[in-house]
Amino acid sequence: MKESRPVVERITEAISPILWTLGLELVDVLCVGQGSRSVIRVFIDKPGGVTLDDCERAHVALGPALDVADPFPHAYTLEVSSPGLDRPFKRIQDYRRAIGKRISLKLKEPRAGQWRIVGRLNDVTEQAVTIAVADPSPERVMNLDFESIAEARLVVTW
Repeated sequence: MKESRPVVERITEAISPILWTLGLELVDVLCVGQGSRSVIRVFIDKPGGVTLDDCERAHVALGPALDVADPFPHAYTLEVSSPGLDRPFKRIQDYRRAIGKRISLKLKEPRAGQWRIVGRLNDVTEQAVTIAVADPSPERVMNLDFESIAEARLVVTW
C-alpha cells in the first residue's frame, strides 16, 4: 500500500539530508508530467551559487535515494539544477540570503498606491521584512508583514 503523504513531501524528506551532506540546500521540488513522462525537478543552491559539478554530484547521489523512496510506480526522469538568480523567494532563508541586496516585492494589496516595491532589504524577522525604498526620493524605510507579500525576488542587474 502506498503512503498517503504527498509525493513532493516524501521526495523532500528523502533527499534533503543527502543534499545537506554535499553542502547543498534544497530549494524546491517539482513533479510534472504523468506516467512514464513524469519528471522530478530538484532545485539546489549553496552560498556562492551552484555549479554544473554540484548538479552532477547531486544527481548521482539522489538517484539511489529516490529508488528507495519509490515516488512513482513507473519510470521517471530526474533533473537537478539551480533555481536561477531571479527565482521567487519561498522560504525565510531566501529573504535572509538577500539582506543588503535589492529586491522586488509584489504586494497582495497596494501600499501608498503601489502594487510593487523595489528597494534594499535591510532586515528579516519571523513575521516581516524591512526594506529601504529610494524611489521616489527621499529614501524611506518600510516594514512589511509576510502576509502582505504576494511575491518577492532578487533584482538582477547585468
